[in-house]
Amino acid sequence: MNVKTVLILLVLALATIFALVCVLLTRGRAPSTCQPQHPEQEDTDDGQSLVFADLTPEEMVQVVRYLQENLGVPLVDASRAFPSDNCIFSVDVQVPAKAEVLRFLDGGGARPAREALAVLYFGNQPDPNITEYVVGPLPTPAYHRDVTVQKYGGRVPYHRRPTLAVEYKQIAGFLRSQVFSTAPSFMHQVIEYNETSLAAMTTAPRGFQSGDRATWFVLFQNVSGFFLHPVGLEVLVDHSSLDISQWVVSRVFYNGQYYRDMVQLESAYVQGRISVEKVKKAPRDGDFSSMKPRAPPAAMFPLQYEPQGPRYSVRNNHVVFQAWSFAFGMSVNTGMRLFDVRYQGERVVYEISVQEALSVYGSNCPGGMSTRYMDGSFGIGRFTSPLVRGVDCPYSATYMDVYYLAQSQVSRTTKNALCVFEHNLGSPLRRHYSNLQSFYYGGLVNSALIVRSIATLGNYDYVWDFIFYQNGAIEAKVQATGYVSSSFLHGDGLRYGNRVWEHTLGTIHTHSINYKVDLDVGVLFAVLFCGNTCNLDPETRRAKLLQ
Repeated sequence: MNVKTVLILLVLALATIFALVCVLLTRGRAPSTCQPQHPEQEDTDDGQSLVFADLTPEEMVQVVRYLQENLGVPLVDASRAFPSDNCIFSVDVQVPAKAEVLRFLDGGGARPAREALAVLYFGNQPDPNITEYVVGPLPTPAYHRDVTVQKYGGRVPYHRRPTLAVEYKQIAGFLRSQVFSTAPSFMHQVIEYNETSLAAMTTAPRGFQSGDRATWFVLFQNVSGFFLHPVGLEVLVDHSSLDISQWVVSRVFYNGQYYRDMVQLESAYVQGRISVEKVKKAPRDGDFSSMKPRAPPAAMFPLQYEPQGPRYSVRNNHVVFQAWSFAFGMSVNTGMRLFDVRYQGERVVYEISVQEALSVYGSNCPGGMSTRYMDGSFGIGRFTSPLVRGVDCPYSATYMDVYYLAQSQVSRTTKNALCVFEHNLGSPLRRHYSNLQSFYYGGLVNSALIVRSIATLGNYDYVWDFIFYQNGAIEAKVQATGYVSSSFLHGDGLRYGNRVWEHTLGTIHTHSINYKVDLDVGVLFAVLFCGNTCNLDPETRRAKLLQ
């Protein structure tokens, strides 16, 4: 092989490497020389979609500074606050009223003022409460107004506040220092307890009547996938007092029996009056609960390929794909949301957004039987997790970061929290192979645009998709993965679920997902939420939906 041939091969290799680097490293950013733009996907939004845009980190800083300087009360960072402190729970964009936005988008009206919604906990007041303020205009706030009564019809009592992460840490410290130490024989001989050996899972709601703030905590072995390793011990902590020294354990449950507190449980154990189920100690990797693959894949998975680059464009918070265009955002509480969804330039949906994910459980253990999680109270957007290329979304997808401020005075960034990609659906949208009279073939590739985020809320990972089809259909889709929630298997436990390990009951439960869908339906077009008809051609789908 001569020198000229070697040089040619070297140049080709370098060009190939450069192209791969462009695809894998620059996706999710503004179009560059690595990403050819298709004329039909040109974004003509001209910045109007920014009326729906999430707050920037700089805007969050300004809101926090304004609140610190203008409320006239001391504010403690929520990451280290006690229940008796004042703190900022969250700051999010205050989306303008629809009428104002439509005047701006359609009627040539003024751009609505950009504002933030701040939720504050006022524990250091004669009448502790939760208050919501609208703060504006951004980026330089000059006013705030209390919208609590307007939104909720009255003041919001303090006991209704979602639990802060720091409060969970304070409860964990209370259990370690004041509760478990009152049952030394039981904890060491039965549970094999040390200060790092247990993990706790919260339940909700925190009581059954107004004013309650008492939570059942279910104890597990602190290993990978701990959700599947219950030890049989559950404690009910009354943390209603704003003075954490006044917190108490008001009930204890072990292996099917209730006790007044850990002292009574210890006494019954020492006297031999309880039935002990010794749980085998799990290894640190959790054994059966580990997410580590048991074997390497036999071969590489297939990869999606875009020979001429993406057929969609992402600019700021605006997406254009064929006849579709829309703005996107992420609420810290409720998660992903879309605005101003248009088809062929006509607005068909003003807003589609996730609102709540509710799960209701059943069990013969108190933690499981009382649990009704409403994940919006924990923060669906706050717990949106980074997306892994090639697993959570295709390598070639466009990835966007999300910024949020919750339970802190400092904003945080979730890298690669949203992805956008076009997906070949694997079957034709329509086709015909003619072999009568005339001979021809006609077919159309079926693809869809997917906008995705994944929120990890405790044991569950929710995969949220909004899917835009070529035939004019929109699909809102959610998939649940992660770990099942479990209880300790005892007595008639199999009435409430299925055995997944020796002492582990996968508990029966129901998921309910709530969306907000604000349709703008025109005379000639309607968005159809299509269920199992999304992949059909428009005429067939319309006929089926009208049946």
